[in-house]
Amino acid sequence: MGMQHIENMLRRYRGQAIDIKTISGGVYEGTIAEITGDYVALNVKGADGTQEQVFVMLQSIESLLPRGGA
Repeated sequence: MGMQHIENMLRRYRGQAIDIKTISGGVYEGTIAEITGDYVALNVKGADGTQEQVFVMLQSIESLLPRGGA
């Protein structure tokens, strides 16, 4: 996917829960917290129930899928 295309899609789903798959095979599930021209920050719940923030570089995103109703 083109980076501008990914950025536009992420902005469309800001604040919603999404799944992101990266080129390296990593899968991230969380709620979009922040979007810049370089990365997206996701709020992710840890195994112990704590909330963490994960940063994913836009150029590493292979696909994204919104969870629930869009």
